[in-house]
Amino acid sequence: MNNKKIAYYGMGIALYVVLSLTIKIPLINHIKTDFGYVVFGAFLNLFGTEATIVGVAGCILSNMLTGGSFPIGWIIGQLFIGISCGLFFRKTDRMWLKILFAVASVFIGIAVIKTAVEVIFFNLALEAKIIRSLVAFVADAIPMALGLLISTKIKVRE
Repeated sequence: MNNKKIAYYGMGIALYVVLSLTIKIPLINHIKTDFGYVVFGAFLNLFGTEATIVGVAGCILSNMLTGGSFPIGWIIGQLFIGISCGLFFRKTDRMWLKILFAVASVFIGIAVIKTAVEVIFFNLALEAKIIRSLVAFVADAIPMALGLLISTKIKVRE
């Protein structure tokens, strides 16, 4: 990895954190839209699986700054989203297919994996988590798709 990529990822993490902390639309309970996913989607489309660090580190930092928690369910979900989307985005140039895959990955990463991790690790009732996780999936999938669309207008110098 070269110095430019390290700088890009550092900027991506910073943008993820800033957008996650400043632009919020409250939905239910503690679930809000996470516009850090705009950056995550754009970076995954531009750089592939390496950009998973943007979503994971951005998630950790934004959570540490707001509540001091280490969100293990979100982190594992972000890992899945980053790796799966990063691999898939390199295989196609069709934006509609990338968006469809990104939405499916966010569903699996947030509504399935994050929920399962929280239910198992924290002994929470699935019934209590599933509705909030489905709302979180929608709140994260829309900015992710927006990030993919925005990334088509960005030129990266390598």
